[in-house]
Amino acid sequence: MSKKATKTEFGDFQTPKALASEVCRLLASRRLCPASIVEPTCGRGSILSAALQAFPGAAIGLGFDINPAYAAECRQVNDLRCSVRAADFFATNWRSILADLPEPILVIGNPPWVTNAALSSLGSVNLPVKSNFHGYRGFDAKTGKSNFDISEWMLLHLLELLNGRRATLAMLCKTMVARKVLQHAWKHGFDIGRAEIHRIDATAHFNAAVDACLFCCYVEPGKRTVSCQTYEALDDSSKRHTFGYDDGRLVADIEAYSQWRHLLGESPYRWRSGVKHDCSKVMELSEAESGLRNGFGETVNLEPEYLFPMLKSSELANGRTGAPRRWMIVTQQEIGQETKQIEAAAPKTWHYLTAHADYLDKRGSSIYRKRPRFSVFGVGDYTFAPWKIAVSGFYKSLRFARLGPFQERPVVLDDTGYLLPCTSQQEAEFLYELLVSEPARQFYSSLIFWDAKRPITTDLLCALNLDKLAAESGLNKPFNEFCRSNPWTTKSAGPRLFD
Repeated sequence: MSKKATKTEFGDFQTPKALASEVCRLLASRRLCPASIVEPTCGRGSILSAALQAFPGAAIGLGFDINPAYAAECRQVNDLRCSVRAADFFATNWRSILADLPEPILVIGNPPWVTNAALSSLGSVNLPVKSNFHGYRGFDAKTGKSNFDISEWMLLHLLELLNGRRATLAMLCKTMVARKVLQHAWKHGFDIGRAEIHRIDATAHFNAAVDACLFCCYVEPGKRTVSCQTYEALDDSSKRHTFGYDDGRLVADIEAYSQWRHLLGESPYRWRSGVKHDCSKVMELSEAESGLRNGFGETVNLEPEYLFPMLKSSELANGRTGAPRRWMIVTQQEIGQETKQIEAAAPKTWHYLTAHADYLDKRGSSIYRKRPRFSVFGVGDYTFAPWKIAVSGFYKSLRFARLGPFQERPVVLDDTGYLLPCTSQQEAEFLYELLVSEPARQFYSSLIFWDAKRPITTDLLCALNLDKLAAESGLNKPFNEFCRSNPWTTKSAGPRLFD
């Protein structure tokens, strides 16, 4: 295995001594007095050594690492309280180890910053027992929501074992991991008296381009808070903002959410994702002087039946929603639809797909298994609605767009964009004005974590009840009229357009 792969597998991003000292100074300033200090992934020992120096009253210091060479190096910490051994986190009985320790307990460290999917691709065995531990179902479980950071699993496991004890969990991790751990703990009623996130510069410390933090979770029996203070840096004593857990969801700004929570609820309109094909070089074509060109630079001549103008997420986010310059091959009108008819209906398209079948047949996601050949996902009759409200999921802006037909074809989106299907320009204009209104903007702002990998999701978009929003603006009548005439709403008075 290459040095880079080994570094990835074992999360080998050793904590600089200066950062370790700064972390422990911060913890000491919180008046912690741990009797026991544990670092489950101690590496070369910079954090464990700094913690033992910062807390001279601690009676025990325990270090563990899967790499025997690192464990041996960590044993050189000149402290009689310290014991270090080589151990695989996922094969260690942490319940037994933690049960015997005197309280208060400080569990500290810097666990691996890598996902289970990344480790699986390396053939790594440095993984927890495979499970969809968040309980995602169906399509979500297969398309990425069940993918998780290894550190997330580790922190949740440790926090579950510390629940009911007097303890502090202090970990360097991705900021989104810290939030997910807190969400789980809050959802399941853990005894958390206080939580803090202190942002760190991961590029400067680890040469890693991620949003990272020191995550501090103070476990106190009988105390349950559902908020977390976020600080801009380790040395920043002023609170930046507070996020929390309310109405069964993470809330980015508790104060703002309390003002606009009355708009929460199930809307008659349902946000949908764009088309997922996982093979852009084959399925997406760009306009060139010679005609349409695929990702291999080949000029392509296809029938129009399965070709649709498309916009990418970046174009939505940047407001470049005029005449599309790309086209997408959409092989189905609904998930699971047979594709063999393409051969007769559009022989040139079928020949093109079969000529590039090696790429399409090798798509890695399990969603394509036992499906018709050349299948796509995120597709339904709503995909072909003549008008749409669209928004990007990846970029750090909530920019809605109105999309109408192009060259008498409905515009489609890739799977990083989301849409509301509309039957007319008037309906699209009406919904657009609702979505860019100040109440809608404030509501969404209270929920959005802009540092997330995908800040905008269908769950977040669907949290806003457009019915309530229209009522607040005195627009009940036109809203209900549009709903009744739209076959994709729960208030529809007519059949689906493509039934």
